[in-house]
Amino acid sequence: MSQSIQDDIRSAIRARVKELYSIDAPDFAMEYPPRAEMGDLSCPVAFELARTVKQNPRQTATRIAEGLTLPAGVSRCEPAGGGFINFHFERHAVPARVRAEISREGPRSAARDGGKVIVEHTNINPNKAAHIGHLRNAVLGDTLVRLLRQSGRRVEVQNYIDDTGVQVADLVVGFLHIRRIGLEEVRTIEGKFDYYCWDLYAEVTAYYEADRSRIEQRAHTLKHMEEGIDPEASLASHLAQRIVRCHLRTMERVGVRYDLLPWESHILALKFWSSAYEKLKAAGAIRYIAEGARAGCWIMEMPGADEGQGDEAKIIVRSNGTVTYVGKDIAYQLWKFGLLGADFRYVRFDTGFDGPVLWSTAAQGGEPEHPPFGGGHEVYNVIDVRQAYLQRVVSQGLAALGFGAEAGRSIHFDYEMVALSPACARSLGYGVDDGGEERAVEMSGRRGYGVKADDLLDALLKEARSEVTKRSADMPPGEIEKIASSVALAALRYFMIRFTRNRVIAFDFAEVLSFEGETGPYILYSAVRAGNILNKLRERTGLDVTSDPEGAFQRADWSVLDASPVDDHWELLALLARFDETALQAVRGQEPSTFARYLFVVAQKFNHFYHQFSVIQESDPGKQAARAALAWLFRERMKQGCELLGFGVPERM
Repeated sequence: MSQSIQDDIRSAIRARVKELYSIDAPDFAMEYPPRAEMGDLSCPVAFELARTVKQNPRQTATRIAEGLTLPAGVSRCEPAGGGFINFHFERHAVPARVRAEISREGPRSAARDGGKVIVEHTNINPNKAAHIGHLRNAVLGDTLVRLLRQSGRRVEVQNYIDDTGVQVADLVVGFLHIRRIGLEEVRTIEGKFDYYCWDLYAEVTAYYEADRSRIEQRAHTLKHMEEGIDPEASLASHLAQRIVRCHLRTMERVGVRYDLLPWESHILALKFWSSAYEKLKAAGAIRYIAEGARAGCWIMEMPGADEGQGDEAKIIVRSNGTVTYVGKDIAYQLWKFGLLGADFRYVRFDTGFDGPVLWSTAAQGGEPEHPPFGGGHEVYNVIDVRQAYLQRVVSQGLAALGFGAEAGRSIHFDYEMVALSPACARSLGYGVDDGGEERAVEMSGRRGYGVKADDLLDALLKEARSEVTKRSADMPPGEIEKIASSVALAALRYFMIRFTRNRVIAFDFAEVLSFEGETGPYILYSAVRAGNILNKLRERTGLDVTSDPEGAFQRADWSVLDASPVDDHWELLALLARFDETALQAVRGQEPSTFARYLFVVAQKFNHFYHQFSVIQESDPGKQAARAALAWLFRERMKQGCELLGFGVPERM
């Protein structure tokens, strides 16, 4: 399996550190010098080692560099600055290396196997249709999964179903006390069931506000759901199962899939929570409140300031004996790390559409043969930033039970919310106050105010279809539809990833679907343009790089990479050589936008390149073959990059 040149350098440095100091080098990310004359790659490992080996970083870098065995494709290395080691590539060797990386099957070979990674994402309450905010969670989580797998990690994807929570209880109240119908009548409801529940859920909010005493119906319903008492328990189970299938169909539209659906009700039925509850009490991690507003509750003791959250946010068990979300999540987190001493049963989950097998937990029965689930070394919990304090409570629960290392590997992969630009809100039929400064429009599921994910996807597809038709009216309708689907998906997923996780984003149709600027369609169009150049080259000269890249590489005159000062030939190739390392940096920095931005920069560089240097009109056969090979490398890298972001590149646009 081919390694990238960065991986080869990293392996050589590890060997040299072992030789010099008899220790394993710490993990380190490669960096890139600010100017080409300083080198093509920079290693900061000496800064990490300096304290351990009791040398200043510059001395450490010098010792490592002096005896380093240079990998193939590296001409020299030298200490630089306060402790960097800069590497200069043999430029003529880089095209073949990048081509080998592109042709490589599977993920990076140099990644260290740190054990299974569990990524939990999406986690939509099964009480109504998915909305635009859920799409950001799912796309962020799915992109993280793709990047982790690209870096060589074993990943298990879980979508936790909170089927015994307050939101489902409220929906049950809506059917039993507002609609006044039971399970059999609910079964007969046709059409978009998740849309029906969206409207009913909003009615429940108004129902409670009209008479605050009705809130007791929620508490009563929750208790019956947890204890398996009908009619509430059976109705809640039906609602959750049915709406989850709606959610899975929505996520399938954006290329998001899962390995396992763990159900909260099974955590209760299998006594996972009871076991965790006793452990927490025995460890003194929770305490009983005997008096005051929270009398009868068990709360988690949190070290340091409580960030103004008060006891409400720390409640693990309510006064009526029901467990809160965070309590059940502590039990779930213990299971994910393999610390609970118990396991679910497992069954195949019928999604209603074709695709890989999706497994679900079960409380009884189960299939004897199933993949091994849980037991992760590292866990990413993709949950919005509003849940930060509750995630701290979960980690504190693990630490209080003596699992401090696991608590440190329980990562809250948080993100800010999605709002709508005023223009987008108006286009979707939501009233927006035109007076004064226009602001992004926030959404409220409890009041039924927001954008359903399927409505957004339908609107994006409609807009993309219109744009593709304007550009290529001669295409058959079927091809227009296929391309429009690719453009809409790229537009949505790139938009959800391009912003850093800590930024609130305002969704806007015009911005998302633009073929210019930092958008998914721009990325696609640059890759399609490279394909068009190669197709025209084949028609005019017979040089078929797509079918026979080896022929172009053999004919290429790579002296084009030697221009001084550096021109776009080498700058484009050097960017393409950073693909694996940038994907790895996105994982280490827990910021997928790093990789999205990288693809945009590469696309920009290629667009500048082909405007500067003709491929088809070049008269020198060697230079023409070299430029064609660069166009091929770019297109193939972009196809791989788009796949990591969750969308494909069409043949035409």
